[in-house]
Amino acid sequence: MRLADLAGRVGAHVSGDGDTVVSHVATLEHAGPAAITFLANPRYRAKLATTGAAAVIVAPDDAQTTTLPKLVAANPYATFAKVAAILHPSTRPAPSIHPTVQIDATANVAPSVSIGACAVIGAHATIGERVVIEAQCVIGEGSTLANDVILHAGVILYPRTVVGERSTIHGGAVIGADGFGMAEEDGRWVRIPQIGRVIIGADVEVGANTTIDRGAIDDTVIEDDVKLDNQIQIGHNCVIGAHTAIAACVGIAGSTSIGRNCRIGGAAMISGHLEIADGAVISGGTTVYDSIREPAMYTSVFPTLIHSEWMRVASQVRRLRDLVDRVRALERKTKGDDDGR
Repeated sequence: MRLADLAGRVGAHVSGDGDTVVSHVATLEHAGPAAITFLANPRYRAKLATTGAAAVIVAPDDAQTTTLPKLVAANPYATFAKVAAILHPSTRPAPSIHPTVQIDATANVAPSVSIGACAVIGAHATIGERVVIEAQCVIGEGSTLANDVILHAGVILYPRTVVGERSTIHGGAVIGADGFGMAEEDGRWVRIPQIGRVIIGADVEVGANTTIDRGAIDDTVIEDDVKLDNQIQIGHNCVIGAHTAIAACVGIAGSTSIGRNCRIGGAAMISGHLEIADGAVISGGTTVYDSIREPAMYTSVFPTLIHSEWMRVASQVRRLRDLVDRVRALERKTKGDDDGR
């Protein structure tokens, strides 16, 4: 595709030869003569001098750092994403239902769907237009898939789950299982029935092997345009605000509300019954025990050190309480001496 044609489709400005033809995207290091690459991080600016790409996507401040034909855009990374989608379009299978699929007679399935081998569609489920359900998915009773939803192989939707338009759920995800609701009585656990649902909005992406528990009473809600990485656990009655992105292996305990436009790094752990403000950023590996009321970046993990240095610092941290007590005692003594003068 001509660079000028790409520019028109992604809203970028062409600098250089707009007739340059590119066929695929690639990294700066591995791009060949038919590739288009991008520079989004200034730390890789030096690689522009050695890239073999035919063209590059850059920010206005970097437009003069290379003589290659280029697309100039305020957000090179987002522009790269759009270009990649154009040059490497995803394909949907033709409408079809594999002969091994089991569809309950009361289910409402649109004629334009594609359903793979051994999938199961439960009673009173509703499957919208152009939905793709890959092999061995299970759609529970009363669940609803809106138009253009994609379920990759092995997805399990428990009864009454709702998935909004154009959302994608990757393989092995389990949506709507029981939340971890137990009450203790006389040294034993009494199970609390989980009667809520999971409601997933439009344009949501749920990563492979991620689990989202249904609500105990109210619903668990994943709002529009939320992006969830692989192997995330979201507990019952959580609400994840629109446009929030959560990286892999995050655990979110029940009844926590996470605001809109938040970013949560991998392996962060968030306790239950908390509120996270809109726009908050939580670093990878951070443990959150209290609500976050103000948008900012929050970090609780100590930076990496050589092990011997870490042991020395940890030893000092363990003595901080004693040090604080000694400082307070000195302050009281000093104040007493000053009062006695």
